[in-house]
Amino acid sequence: MFGYFLRRILAAIPVMAVVALFVFLLLRLTPGDPAAIIAGDMATPEQLERIRVTLGLHQPIHVQFITWVQRLLSGDFGVSLLSNKPVTTLISQRLEPTISLALLTIFLTIIISVPMGVLAAWRHGSWIDNMVMSASVLGFSIPVFVIGYILIQIFALNLSLFPVQGFTSISKGVVPFLERAILPALTLASVYIALIARMTRAAMLDVLGEDYVRTARAKGLDEKIVLFRHALRNAAVPILTVIGTGFALMISGVVVTESVFNIPGLGRLTVDAILARDYPVIQGLILFTSGIYVLINLLIDLSYAFLDPRIRY
Repeated sequence: MFGYFLRRILAAIPVMAVVALFVFLLLRLTPGDPAAIIAGDMATPEQLERIRVTLGLHQPIHVQFITWVQRLLSGDFGVSLLSNKPVTTLISQRLEPTISLALLTIFLTIIISVPMGVLAAWRHGSWIDNMVMSASVLGFSIPVFVIGYILIQIFALNLSLFPVQGFTSISKGVVPFLERAILPALTLASVYIALIARMTRAAMLDVLGEDYVRTARAKGLDEKIVLFRHALRNAAVPILTVIGTGFALMISGVVVTESVFNIPGLGRLTVDAILARDYPVIQGLILFTSGIYVLINLLIDLSYAFLDPRIRY
């Protein structure tokens, strides 16, 4: 099992190396002068030169890459051209809203979608199954921002149950946090509930016909024990994969939801950086979210050793 862990960890290193190379070349291979693109048409030669020096564009490209990697390894993602603050500081300031929203979203997704998928598989072909599948198709079909505006209209404006926009840290209380986070979390969860419910149903259908499930039923075990302890446990590998991937995508893909609900997270920071052509921030965000994505997928791979008894080495 140690060999399996070691291979998976080593496999993640070249992935991050390729991502880092892509992020480095993203600015350097942009057509035209990157400094002129960042500064705009009205920039003076002195401003252009200052940007080139700030980004290290006046050096040979191989020197730029070595210097850039050395700074990355020391935790230096550069300085924002707009606010003149370190990129790591900007990311850390915006990290809590995005992580909190993603965790709440994945919690709501799991407690809703997994039972839905299990129930649909258990009652395969019935009206319950058809209803779950219809709801899943609907969740895939409606854009996230449309669901967000519908929830705002119903629960914030018509019923006045929740605030319309904003974010409150959980350190100020669970109730104030949930009041502002529940609507964006439900909005973001709509797509993932549909996805994980369908995946859970498919995985459960694959195992419900296995011999060990029939044996458990023949022993007279309660149907809930058969479904959740025997069938769901053996169907957990593909479900866990989708859940983990979904969590990684939430962190890197909350731009629309955070914009609709005016949440000051990484999504809003991404939009602001793109609009301002703040390339150091854009590069830092791509590296950070890619690292989160690779880390979560690595943890999923490592968890297979505990969920799948066939993995021993």
